[in-house]
Parts: sequence; structure tokens; C-alpha cells
Amino acid sequence: MTSGAFRWRRSKLLVAFLLALVMTPACFVRRRQIPSRAATRQGRSLLPATKEQLVERIHAFSDSIQSFVMKTNLSPSILDRSKGTATDYATVGAYILYRKPEDIRILGQDPVLGFNLFDMVSDGKEFRVSLPRKKRFIIGNDDTPPTSENKLENLRPDALLTSLMIHPPDPQSDVTVLENDTERAVYIVLIIHRDPEQFVLARDIYFDGQSLQLTRQKTFDVSGTLISDTKYSAWQNYSGVSFPSEIDIQRPKDNYEVQLSVVSMKVNTADVTAEKFLLKQPPDTQLQRLR
Repeated sequence: MTSGAFRWRRSKLLVAFLLALVMTPACFVRRRQIPSRAATRQGRSLLPATKEQLVERIHAFSDSIQSFVMKTNLSPSILDRSKGTATDYATVGAYILYRKPEDIRILGQDPVLGFNLFDMVSDGKEFRVSLPRKKRFIIGNDDTPPTSENKLENLRPDALLTSLMIHPPDPQSDVTVLENDTERAVYIVLIIHRDPEQFVLARDIYFDGQSLQLTRQKTFDVSGTLISDTKYSAWQNYSGVSFPSEIDIQRPKDNYEVQLSVVSMKVNTADVTAEKFLLKQPPDTQLQRLR
């Protein structure tokens, strides 16, 4: 076969193949809709937002709160991840006092009889816990590793404060990155802490893509392991300040979860003074120092 005849035959075969594709029956072709990446599951587009605008919303929340007194229902659970189970404990009434920058006090009471179950305070460095029924008084540093077999006794007041307050990034030591997750209809501000040796992911702050409301905060240790995962919902106005009335705190490393349901709240009241965060050891109690 000559080269010219070969080229002519190859061209004929190519034409036949293309005609076969064009003439393929419709049953071999399926057309499907591709969801728009800019659309949410409800079919509405995300509100546009820049990283700077979202950081400003964090400031608007944090800067408006200097102190508060909160009455809440507190529901703790112990998690056993090896068995995939959770043990829910009875809901207790609690009063939570907060004063900037890091003072917090939590008083838990029996929901029926009204006596104190626990009283704990922290100034951001040291915590104190009074357990009247067990006649124990515990003092330790906020970063002292949990050692009690009773997981609820490992609850630290600063752990609750980490979830209750959403602090803005520090421009001197933090770098922020914005993730626009259109599939889940959320914006995520990643806060990366910068120290002399490395950059580490410190927190993720989530915003609802349709309302730009804060919905979630995740915190991490220096190895990138999740410390806390807090979800916020049912925002309400308290003393002119918007605050979530439902807060779900998960502490996977500590194997417990705490759900808070706000009953009432007063923000920036003058009576939240330094004296309210002094907790002295009651008489006839055993002192335990954690190191």
C-alpha cells in the first residue's frame, strides 16, 4: 500500500469514528446539574465578606463585653471514645461571673435543694476549686495537666472562658487567613500564631455564610491537636449586647462535653468587682495542690 493510500484510508476511518460519536443514541449520554459553588444548600448566595470585615465582627463581639453575670443551666457529659459512648450527668444551675481580661468564677448549685456543688475561680494563671460536699479545696495552675479519674473534676474554669469569649487576633503576634467554604456555606477565619521559632494554628472561627453570625470556634495546641470545639446558636440581646444563648463545648482531649443554656445575663454591670473573684479555702476542708 502506498503512503498516499494509507493516509486516505486513515482519514476515512477518522471520519467514520466522528460520525459514530455524533450519531450515538441519547441513552448513552447523561446530562446532570452541577450545583453552583456560590449557592448554599438553601439555594441562596453567600453574603460577600472580606477577612477584615469578619475580624471586625469578632472585635464587635469581644470589645463590647467588659464583664457579665450569667445564670445558666449547665449539662456535663463524659465521653468514652474507645467505646463510642457518652455519659450524661444531671443538669445543674450555675452562675458565671466574668471580668476582663481573664477573671472568671463559676458557682454550681443543686437544681432541687439549691446548695453549692462547686465553686471555682481563675485569674488566667491560677485556679481554685471548692467542693463543699467532699470537703476538698483544690489549687493549681491553669496549665496543670488533669489527673483526676473523675473527669468532671478535671473541668477548669479557664476552659469555659476559652469557649465563652471569642477574642480577636492579636496583630502583633497573629496572622489571619480566610477560607471561603461555599460547600458548607461558611467563612472560616484561621488565626495562626507566630512565635520566634514557628507558625502554629491557634484557632478557627466560623461564620454563617448567609448571616455572617459567629457559629463556631475551634482551638488547637502547638502540635495542631484540637483542644476545644465550641458551637454557638440562638443569639439574643442581653443589656444591648448580642450573645449566644446556647453554647455547646466539646473538649476531646479531656473527654468531656458541656452544654450551656443561658437563662439570664447582665452585661457590663458595675457590681462585677475584683472582690467577686476571691475564693478562700473554707474551714474543715482538705487542701490539695496540683503541680
